[in-house]
Amino acid sequence: MEKQQLPNATLILVLSIASILCCCAYGAGIIPAVISLVLANKSVKLYKADPELYDNFSNIKTGRIIAIIGIVLNAVYIVYSIAMIAIFGIDGLMERYQLIQEQYQ
Repeated sequence: MEKQQLPNATLILVLSIASILCCCAYGAGIIPAVISLVLANKSVKLYKADPELYDNFSNIKTGRIIAIIGIVLNAVYIVYSIAMIAIFGIDGLMERYQLIQEQYQ
């Protein structure tokens, strides 16, 4: 019997990489990371049910690891953002950003 490809392997990798790329967008990268992790877990269950039938399990494992890293990076950025708001307040942050913009103009 010919081995099949696990479903959504490419999608899992793409979403995982997108989660890392979006980690500094106010934590918005957590959405593709969670979706990727859910899809990866479904594929792992499918693979464990019949491992001889599927071929690309390494892609699923890689995507799952990258998704976990993406969740951690996004969580760290969200905690950092909350800490900065707690320390400086929103008005203080806006003043800092305006000073930075004035320096680069």
